[in-house]
Amino acid sequence: MSETAAHSTLDTDALARWLAGMLPGFEGPVRLEKFKGGQSNPTFALESPSHRLVLRSKPGPVSQLLPSAHAIEREYRVLAALAGTDVPVPRVHALCEDESVLGRMFYIMERVEGRIFWNSALPELDPAERGAIYAAMNRTVSALHRVDPESVGLADYGASGNYFARQIGRWTKQYRAAETGTIEAMERLIEWLPTRIPDDDATRIVHGDFRIDNLVFHPDEPRVIAVLDWELSTLGHPLADFAYHCLAWFTPPGIMRGLAGLDIEALGIPRLSGYIADYCRATGRDGGIPDMPFYLAYNLFRLAGIAQGIARRAEQGTASSAQAVETGKLARPVAELGWKLAQG
Repeated sequence: MSETAAHSTLDTDALARWLAGMLPGFEGPVRLEKFKGGQSNPTFALESPSHRLVLRSKPGPVSQLLPSAHAIEREYRVLAALAGTDVPVPRVHALCEDESVLGRMFYIMERVEGRIFWNSALPELDPAERGAIYAAMNRTVSALHRVDPESVGLADYGASGNYFARQIGRWTKQYRAAETGTIEAMERLIEWLPTRIPDDDATRIVHGDFRIDNLVFHPDEPRVIAVLDWELSTLGHPLADFAYHCLAWFTPPGIMRGLAGLDIEALGIPRLSGYIADYCRATGRDGGIPDMPFYLAYNLFRLAGIAQGIARRAEQGTASSAQAVETGKLARPVAELGWKLAQG
Protein backbone atom coordinates (compact mmCIF):
# COMPACT_ATOMS: atom_id res chain seq x y z
CA MET A 1 0.00 0.00 0.00
CA SER A 2 1.42 3.37 -0.98
CA GLU A 3 1.99 6.25 1.42
CA THR A 4 -0.89 8.15 -0.18
CA ALA A 5 -3.15 5.14 0.12
CA ALA A 6 -2.18 4.64 3.74
CA HIS A 7 -3.19 8.22 4.40
CA SER A 8 -6.56 7.58 2.73
CA THR A 9 -6.98 4.13 4.39
CA LEU A 10 -7.87 2.65 1.01
CA ASP A 11 -6.01 -0.42 -0.28
CA THR A 12 -4.72 0.59 -3.72
CA ASP A 13 -3.56 -2.94 -4.56
CA ALA A 14 -7.08 -4.30 -4.05
CA LEU A 15 -8.47 -1.36 -5.97
CA ALA A 16 -6.11 -1.98 -8.92
CA ARG A 17 -7.17 -5.63 -9.09
CA TRP A 18 -10.85 -4.68 -9.05
CA LEU A 19 -10.40 -2.00 -11.71
CA ALA A 20 -8.49 -4.40 -13.97
CA GLY A 21 -11.56 -6.63 -13.97
CA MET A 22 -13.96 -3.76 -14.61
CA LEU A 23 -12.29 -1.40 -17.10
CA PRO A 24 -10.85 -2.70 -20.39
CA GLY A 25 -7.17 -1.86 -20.71
CA PHE A 26 -6.76 -0.78 -17.09
CA GLU A 27 -3.20 -1.09 -15.76
CA GLY A 28 -1.95 -0.58 -12.21
CA PRO A 29 -0.46 0.45 -9.91
CA VAL A 30 -2.91 3.01 -8.51
CA ARG A 31 -2.17 6.26 -6.74
CA LEU A 32 -4.89 8.17 -4.84
CA GLU A 33 -4.91 11.79 -3.73
CA LYS A 34 -7.84 13.22 -1.81
CA PHE A 35 -9.44 16.32 -3.25
CA LYS A 36 -9.62 19.30 -0.94
CA GLY A 37 -13.02 20.52 0.12
CA GLY A 38 -15.83 19.70 2.49
CA GLN A 39 -17.39 16.76 0.68
CA SER A 40 -19.11 14.38 3.09
CA ASN A 41 -18.32 11.61 0.62
CA PRO A 42 -14.51 11.44 0.29
CA THR A 43 -13.40 12.04 -3.29
CA PHE A 44 -10.00 11.10 -4.73
CA ALA A 45 -8.02 11.73 -7.89
CA LEU A 46 -7.02 8.30 -9.18
CA GLU A 47 -3.87 7.94 -11.26
CA SER A 48 -2.57 4.84 -13.00
CA PRO A 49 -0.31 4.26 -16.01
CA SER A 50 -3.41 3.81 -18.18
CA HIS A 51 -6.12 6.01 -16.65
CA ARG A 52 -6.86 9.29 -14.87
CA LEU A 53 -10.14 8.90 -12.98
CA VAL A 54 -12.04 9.96 -9.88
CA LEU A 55 -13.04 7.68 -7.01
CA ARG A 56 -15.89 8.75 -4.75
CA SER A 57 -16.65 6.68 -1.67
CA LYS A 58 -18.73 6.50 1.42
CA PRO A 59 -16.79 7.76 4.46
CA GLY A 60 -16.72 4.33 6.08
CA PRO A 61 -18.29 0.86 6.09
CA VAL A 62 -22.01 0.80 5.36
CA SER A 63 -22.60 -1.01 8.66
CA GLN A 64 -21.42 2.12 10.53
CA LEU A 65 -23.67 4.57 8.63
CA LEU A 66 -27.35 5.42 8.75
CA PRO A 67 -29.24 3.54 5.99
CA SER A 68 -29.96 6.70 3.98
CA ALA A 69 -26.67 8.50 4.64
CA HIS A 70 -23.95 9.09 2.04
CA ALA A 71 -25.94 7.24 -0.63
CA ILE A 72 -23.33 7.17 -3.36
CA GLU A 73 -25.27 4.45 -5.14
CA ARG A 74 -27.96 7.10 -5.71
CA GLU A 75 -25.32 9.51 -7.03
CA TYR A 76 -24.14 6.83 -9.43
CA ARG A 77 -27.68 6.13 -10.58
CA VAL A 78 -28.57 9.77 -11.31
CA LEU A 79 -25.28 10.41 -13.11
CA ALA A 80 -25.80 7.33 -15.28
CA ALA A 81 -29.39 8.34 -16.00
CA LEU A 82 -28.50 11.90 -17.03
CA ALA A 83 -25.80 10.81 -19.46
CA GLY A 84 -27.00 11.72 -22.93
CA THR A 85 -29.29 14.52 -21.74
CA ASP A 86 -28.50 18.22 -21.99
CA VAL A 87 -27.26 18.14 -18.37
CA PRO A 88 -23.44 17.97 -18.33
CA VAL A 89 -22.38 15.22 -15.94
CA PRO A 90 -19.20 13.18 -15.58
CA ARG A 91 -19.33 9.75 -17.19
CA VAL A 92 -19.55 7.02 -14.57
CA HIS A 93 -17.64 3.80 -15.17
CA ALA A 94 -18.38 1.37 -12.34
CA LEU A 95 -20.09 1.08 -8.96
CA CYS A 96 -18.71 -1.23 -6.26
CA GLU A 97 -21.24 -2.22 -3.60
CA ASP A 98 -19.01 -5.01 -2.30
CA GLU A 99 -17.44 -3.71 0.92
CA SER A 100 -14.81 -6.44 0.89
CA VAL A 101 -12.87 -4.61 -1.85
CA LEU A 102 -12.08 -1.36 0.00
CA GLY A 103 -14.12 -1.63 3.19
CA ARG A 104 -16.77 0.74 1.86
CA MET A 105 -18.92 1.41 -1.19
CA PHE A 106 -17.43 3.50 -3.97
CA TYR A 107 -17.81 4.38 -7.61
CA ILE A 108 -15.47 5.39 -10.40
CA MET A 109 -16.10 8.25 -12.82
CA GLU A 110 -14.19 10.17 -15.44
CA ARG A 111 -12.03 13.08 -14.37
CA VAL A 112 -13.31 16.31 -15.90
CA GLU A 113 -10.61 18.93 -16.28
CA GLY A 114 -11.79 22.50 -16.04
CA ARG A 115 -12.33 25.52 -13.80
CA ILE A 116 -14.15 25.62 -10.46
CA PHE A 117 -15.07 29.04 -9.10
CA TRP A 118 -15.21 29.27 -5.30
CA ASN A 119 -16.26 32.91 -5.14
CA SER A 120 -19.62 33.93 -6.65
CA ALA A 121 -18.21 37.39 -7.43
CA LEU A 122 -15.67 35.77 -9.80
CA PRO A 123 -12.82 38.17 -8.98
CA GLU A 124 -10.47 36.39 -11.38
CA LEU A 125 -12.62 37.31 -14.41
CA ASP A 126 -13.53 40.51 -16.23
CA PRO A 127 -17.15 41.78 -16.39
CA ALA A 128 -17.98 40.26 -19.77
CA GLU A 129 -16.68 36.88 -18.67
CA ARG A 130 -18.67 37.03 -15.44
CA GLY A 131 -21.93 37.58 -17.28
CA ALA A 132 -21.18 34.66 -19.59
CA ILE A 133 -20.42 32.37 -16.64
CA TYR A 134 -23.74 33.23 -14.99
CA ALA A 135 -25.56 32.63 -18.27
CA ALA A 136 -23.94 29.19 -18.49
CA MET A 137 -24.97 28.37 -14.93
CA ASN A 138 -28.54 29.39 -15.75
CA ARG A 139 -28.59 27.22 -18.89
CA THR A 140 -27.39 24.27 -16.83
CA VAL A 141 -29.99 24.45 -14.07
CA SER A 142 -32.65 25.04 -16.74
CA ALA A 143 -31.52 21.93 -18.62
CA LEU A 144 -31.78 19.85 -15.45
CA HIS A 145 -35.29 21.05 -14.73
CA ARG A 146 -36.44 20.29 -18.28
CA VAL A 147 -35.61 16.59 -17.88
CA ASP A 148 -38.67 14.38 -17.43
CA PRO A 149 -37.68 11.92 -14.65
CA GLU A 150 -39.66 9.09 -16.21
CA SER A 151 -37.94 9.52 -19.57
CA VAL A 152 -34.54 8.73 -18.00
CA GLY A 153 -35.69 5.94 -15.70
CA LEU A 154 -35.90 8.03 -12.54
CA ALA A 155 -39.66 8.05 -11.93
CA ASP A 156 -39.03 6.27 -8.61
CA TYR A 157 -36.00 8.37 -7.57
CA GLY A 158 -38.08 10.05 -4.87
CA ALA A 159 -41.65 10.80 -3.88
CA SER A 160 -43.77 12.82 -6.30
CA GLY A 161 -46.00 15.69 -5.23
CA ASN A 162 -46.49 17.57 -1.96
CA TYR A 163 -42.76 18.31 -1.88
CA PHE A 164 -42.92 21.49 0.18
CA ALA A 165 -45.45 20.16 2.68
CA ARG A 166 -43.25 17.12 3.28
CA GLN A 167 -40.03 19.11 3.52
CA ILE A 168 -41.45 21.80 5.81
CA GLY A 169 -42.80 19.12 8.13
CA ARG A 170 -39.49 17.27 8.14
CA TRP A 171 -37.35 20.32 8.83
CA THR A 172 -39.72 21.65 11.48
CA LYS A 173 -39.43 18.34 13.32
CA GLN A 174 -35.65 18.32 13.04
CA TYR A 175 -35.41 21.94 14.16
CA ARG A 176 -37.55 21.25 17.22
CA ALA A 177 -35.34 18.28 18.13
CA ALA A 178 -32.22 20.48 17.93
CA GLU A 179 -33.65 23.67 19.46
CA THR A 180 -31.36 25.36 21.98
CA GLY A 181 -33.34 28.58 22.39
CA THR A 182 -36.17 30.51 20.81
CA ILE A 183 -35.53 32.13 17.43
CA GLU A 184 -38.52 34.34 16.78
CA ALA A 185 -37.97 34.45 13.01
CA MET A 186 -37.96 30.66 12.89
CA GLU A 187 -41.23 30.53 14.81
CA ARG A 188 -42.78 32.87 12.27
CA LEU A 189 -41.49 30.82 9.34
CA ILE A 190 -42.80 27.60 10.86
CA GLU A 191 -46.23 29.18 11.08
CA TRP A 192 -46.12 31.05 7.75
CA LEU A 193 -44.62 28.56 5.29
CA PRO A 194 -47.32 25.83 5.42
CA THR A 195 -50.00 28.42 4.69
CA ARG A 196 -48.24 29.84 1.63
CA ILE A 197 -47.32 26.73 -0.36
CA PRO A 198 -47.96 27.55 -4.05
CA ASP A 199 -50.48 25.51 -6.02
CA ASP A 200 -47.83 24.58 -8.60
CA ASP A 201 -46.89 21.01 -7.66
CA ALA A 202 -44.30 20.25 -10.33
CA THR A 203 -41.93 17.32 -9.89
CA ARG A 204 -38.49 17.22 -11.47
CA ILE A 205 -35.01 15.95 -10.67
CA VAL A 206 -33.47 18.36 -8.18
CA HIS A 207 -29.77 18.54 -7.43
CA GLY A 208 -30.26 19.66 -3.84
CA ASP A 209 -27.07 21.71 -3.61
CA PHE A 210 -26.88 23.50 -6.96
CA ARG A 211 -24.38 26.35 -6.66
CA ILE A 212 -21.48 27.75 -8.63
CA ASP A 213 -18.74 25.83 -6.80
CA ASN A 214 -20.40 22.49 -7.63
CA LEU A 215 -19.94 23.20 -11.34
CA VAL A 216 -16.90 22.53 -13.52
CA PHE A 217 -16.51 25.06 -16.34
CA HIS A 218 -14.62 24.56 -19.57
CA PRO A 219 -10.95 25.64 -19.23
CA ASP A 220 -11.37 28.48 -21.74
CA GLU A 221 -15.05 28.81 -22.60
CA PRO A 222 -18.02 30.04 -20.51
CA ARG A 223 -19.61 26.60 -20.54
CA VAL A 224 -20.43 24.11 -17.79
CA ILE A 225 -18.91 20.73 -18.57
CA ALA A 226 -19.87 18.88 -15.38
CA VAL A 227 -22.23 19.21 -12.43
CA LEU A 228 -20.74 17.58 -9.33
CA ASP A 229 -21.85 16.41 -5.88
CA TRP A 230 -25.26 14.82 -6.39
CA GLU A 231 -25.50 13.45 -2.85
CA LEU A 232 -28.70 15.39 -2.05
CA SER A 233 -30.43 14.81 -5.38
CA THR A 234 -33.98 13.48 -5.44
CA LEU A 235 -37.34 14.18 -7.03
CA GLY A 236 -38.69 17.51 -5.88
CA HIS A 237 -39.93 20.92 -6.91
CA PRO A 238 -37.61 22.57 -9.46
CA LEU A 239 -38.12 26.03 -7.96
CA ALA A 240 -36.72 24.85 -4.62
CA ASP A 241 -33.52 24.02 -6.51
CA PHE A 242 -33.53 27.24 -8.53
CA ALA A 243 -34.23 29.54 -5.57
CA TYR A 244 -31.50 27.86 -3.51
CA HIS A 245 -28.71 29.11 -5.75
CA CYS A 246 -30.47 32.48 -6.14
CA LEU A 247 -29.83 33.06 -2.42
CA ALA A 248 -26.39 34.34 -3.47
CA TRP A 249 -28.04 37.64 -4.47
CA PHE A 250 -29.32 38.11 -0.89
CA THR A 251 -26.44 36.89 1.25
CA PRO A 252 -23.16 38.75 1.90
CA PRO A 253 -19.80 37.51 0.59
CA GLY A 254 -18.90 35.96 3.95
CA ILE A 255 -22.05 33.82 4.07
CA MET A 256 -22.85 31.24 1.39
CA ARG A 257 -20.42 32.96 -0.98
CA GLY A 258 -23.01 35.68 -1.53
CA LEU A 259 -23.21 38.86 -3.58
CA ALA A 260 -25.28 41.15 -1.35
CA GLY A 261 -23.71 44.58 -0.98
CA LEU A 262 -21.57 44.26 -4.10
CA ASP A 263 -21.99 46.42 -7.20
CA ILE A 264 -23.10 43.56 -9.40
CA GLU A 265 -23.73 45.76 -12.43
CA ALA A 266 -20.13 46.97 -12.36
CA LEU A 267 -19.02 43.36 -11.91
CA GLY A 268 -21.00 42.27 -14.95
CA ILE A 269 -23.18 39.89 -12.92
CA PRO A 270 -26.85 39.92 -13.97
CA ARG A 271 -29.59 41.39 -11.84
CA LEU A 272 -31.67 38.66 -10.26
CA SER A 273 -34.79 39.80 -12.16
CA GLY A 274 -33.04 39.22 -15.47
CA TYR A 275 -31.57 35.91 -14.28
CA ILE A 276 -35.06 34.70 -13.30
CA ALA A 277 -36.49 35.84 -16.65
CA ASP A 278 -33.85 33.83 -18.53
CA TYR A 279 -34.64 30.72 -16.47
CA CYS A 280 -38.36 31.13 -17.08
CA ARG A 281 -37.83 31.42 -20.84
CA ALA A 282 -35.65 28.31 -20.87
CA THR A 283 -38.11 26.24 -18.81
CA GLY A 284 -41.35 27.52 -20.32
CA ARG A 285 -42.63 29.39 -17.27
CA ASP A 286 -44.66 32.05 -19.05
CA GLY A 287 -45.97 33.58 -15.84
CA GLY A 288 -42.59 34.08 -14.23
CA ILE A 289 -42.13 33.11 -10.56
CA PRO A 290 -44.64 35.19 -8.59
CA ASP A 291 -44.05 33.13 -5.44
CA MET A 292 -40.28 33.67 -5.39
CA PRO A 293 -40.40 35.07 -1.80
CA PHE A 294 -41.82 31.74 -0.65
CA TYR A 295 -39.13 29.69 -2.40
CA LEU A 296 -36.34 31.87 -1.00
CA ALA A 297 -37.81 31.82 2.52
CA TYR A 298 -38.23 28.05 2.37
CA ASN A 299 -34.57 27.53 1.50
CA LEU A 300 -33.39 29.82 4.31
CA PHE A 301 -35.72 28.04 6.73
CA ARG A 302 -34.12 24.73 5.72
CA LEU A 303 -30.60 26.14 6.04
CA ALA A 304 -31.43 27.59 9.46
CA GLY A 305 -32.66 24.15 10.51
CA ILE A 306 -29.40 22.59 9.35
CA ALA A 307 -27.37 25.23 11.21
CA GLN A 308 -29.44 24.66 14.35
CA GLY A 309 -28.70 20.95 14.19
CA ILE A 310 -24.98 21.73 14.00
CA ALA A 311 -25.35 24.15 16.91
CA ARG A 312 -26.96 21.43 19.01
CA ARG A 313 -24.21 18.94 18.21
CA ALA A 314 -21.56 21.55 19.02
CA GLU A 315 -23.26 22.20 22.36
CA GLN A 316 -23.30 18.47 23.10
CA GLY A 317 -19.66 18.14 22.10
CA THR A 318 -20.29 15.82 19.15
CA ALA A 319 -19.35 18.55 16.65
CA SER A 320 -16.92 20.59 18.66
CA SER A 321 -14.77 22.10 15.94
CA ALA A 322 -14.53 25.88 15.72
CA GLN A 323 -16.11 25.70 12.28
CA ALA A 324 -19.11 23.80 13.66
CA VAL A 325 -19.59 26.39 16.39
CA GLU A 326 -19.49 29.25 13.90
CA THR A 327 -21.86 27.45 11.51
CA GLY A 328 -24.27 26.84 14.35
CA LYS A 329 -24.36 30.56 15.11
CA LEU A 330 -25.80 31.19 11.63
CA ALA A 331 -29.20 29.71 12.53
CA ARG A 332 -30.58 32.99 13.87
CA PRO A 333 -29.37 35.41 11.12
CA VAL A 334 -30.32 32.95 8.38
CA ALA A 335 -33.82 32.54 9.82
CA GLU A 336 -34.12 36.32 10.16
CA LEU A 337 -33.18 36.80 6.51
CA GLY A 338 -35.70 34.12 5.59
CA TRP A 339 -38.51 35.91 7.41
CA LYS A 340 -37.47 39.21 5.83
CA LEU A 341 -37.60 37.74 2.32
CA ALA A 342 -40.92 36.06 3.09
CA GLN A 343 -42.44 39.52 3.31
CA GLY A 344 -41.61 40.13 -0.36
